[in-house]
Amino acid sequence: MKKSLFVVAVMVVGVSLFLTVGAERAGAQGPAGAGASTAAKGSSNSSGSKSSHSLNPIKWVKKDKDSKNSADSNGSRSDIEKKLTPKLQSQGILAAAANATDACAPFTALNECLAALHASHNTGVEFNCLRAKVTGVHTNADLSGCKGSIGDKAQGLHKAIHELSPNADAKGATKNAEQQAKDDLKDLGA
Repeated sequence: MKKSLFVVAVMVVGVSLFLTVGAERAGAQGPAGAGASTAAKGSSNSSGSKSSHSLNPIKWVKKDKDSKNSADSNGSRSDIEKKLTPKLQSQGILAAAANATDACAPFTALNECLAALHASHNTGVEFNCLRAKVTGVHTNADLSGCKGSIGDKAQGLHKAIHELSPNADAKGATKNAEQQAKDDLKDLGA
């Protein structure tokens, strides 16, 4: 009898201890349901723990709105294009009456536009044809002299060069043009 009474007493103490510890852990997680954020704010202010650390991982990423590291950030792309225009005109890559802003308008990335300009110059392919193939965007430029069909689907620079100039070394021309584009951006500090 004493043995069974002792076992019951130990069980009662164990269950009550388990429920007490479990309740503390559940309370530490905070309230759930409708109005949980309001209740959580109230409980954190009353307990005196004013942590500025957010549990939202999206807020952990720093957003630098004034970043000029990317050549395609909205504030600096137009500045870079203005600096590129005279440089590209002096090299004969861009016509004297043209500017980089208009030539690169359909491109999402400035380095892609520069690579297309260099590839056009190096291989002798008409830039308007190459731009239309690479971006899939048809501007008001005359595309009647382009070889092959100009579709609405964007293609890679390598494939576009190969279709417009089958005799050219498309792979080498693409690699060379992309390196020249990277060098141009590096020279401007972009």
